Amino acid sequence: MLRTHKIRLNPNPTQASHLARACGVARFAWNWALARWQAQYEAHRANPALPKPSEGALRRELNALKRAEFQWMLEVTKCAPQEAIINLGTAYKNWFASLSGKRRGPKVRAPQFKKKGRRDSFKCSAGTFDIDACRIRIPNLGWVRMRETLRFSGRPVSVTVSRTADAWFAAITVETGDTPVRCESQAAVGVDLGIKALATLSDGTTVEGPKALAALLARLRRLSRAHSRKQRGSANRRKSAQRLARLHWRITNVRSNALHQLTHRLTATCGFVAIEDLNVKGMLGNRRLARQIADAGFGEFRRQLEYKAAQRGVVVEVVDRWYPSSKTCSVCGGVNETLTLSDRFWVCTACGATHDRDLNAARNILAEGIRSATLTVPGAGMSVCGEEGAGSSRKTRTKPASMKQTVQA
Repeated sequence: MLRTHKIRLNPNPTQASHLARACGVARFAWNWALARWQAQYEAHRANPALPKPSEGALRRELNALKRAEFQWMLEVTKCAPQEAIINLGTAYKNWFASLSGKRRGPKVRAPQFKKKGRRDSFKCSAGTFDIDACRIRIPNLGWVRMRETLRFSGRPVSVTVSRTADAWFAAITVETGDTPVRCESQAAVGVDLGIKALATLSDGTTVEGPKALAALLARLRRLSRAHSRKQRGSANRRKSAQRLARLHWRITNVRSNALHQLTHRLTATCGFVAIEDLNVKGMLGNRRLARQIADAGFGEFRRQLEYKAAQRGVVVEVVDRWYPSSKTCSVCGGVNETLTLSDRFWVCTACGATHDRDLNAARNILAEGIRSATLTVPGAGMSVCGEEGAGSSRKTRTKPASMKQTVQA
């Protein structure tokens, strides 16, 4: 099993300068290979007898040229340009697979040229770096201090050194036999995401979001105005850009921390989680709510929940986005067609039940999730007398925890 631990580094000024040069070499190799790829592809289209471009041929070509034309590349590890070209080949494969429909998920665009200062990083392969407690040895640089020890035990596969704002990080991928503790809970929960509260659970629990952007928006505007007044190319503008980047980084960390706590809590205490298939891209088209929706991080919540659930053996059922979870009465099943977004509480005309909009939606999402899971895999995990694997029905990709008795609603 491959797992990655991202650790902050503490390089001295000389080491930080070397890491920046390595990122520059990786960026140059990517842009050089991308230009050569495009030129070779156009030549192949004009003359099919010419070979198609490939990352292996481009790596060999760069190795033949760099000692004569790009000697400054030799100052850093050879992995930086080589891994950049390998990543370019992977990017093209993903793009072609996305165009043909073989790749699931949203469409990816063609590889683009990289700009200095944006997502600077370089990668080292296995065997070229070493880890010793709270330090890591980078090729052609030496030992660099880390702020903590590696969390996982096993064989290091690769390390990606990257920069965020003015901080350096090492994302170390390890092949390990250590697996997360599997969730044995029998509880089920429905989750309704929102803006006022980050999440409302079907058991009545409300999880307030940090609203990181809203809390720091005034400071962000002030720093942005100050940055725009600095003279281009000056040292003050560079310092102002670093302050602005650190604030954006802080906002990201506050939001990510809240989402990690929530998704960990759900996958550690519940064996079945039902969520709604939100059209986040379409929701961001609402100019009145786009900032609040982006600040909540609905897409990141689902990404974290799905990969943590797969590790812990938790079933995540995604309810269809067109299911009227807010308008449906969780008591009698009646649908209130007149419900508007501003109605936070409403009374069912059929049975007279009074509903909190978000709590009612969470309960309906749970009920619909259980129903759709039962229809998808008949008898799998939804029966009081058995669980998945007991019958002859089709098996799911991840075996869920037993769900015999408890359903939180």
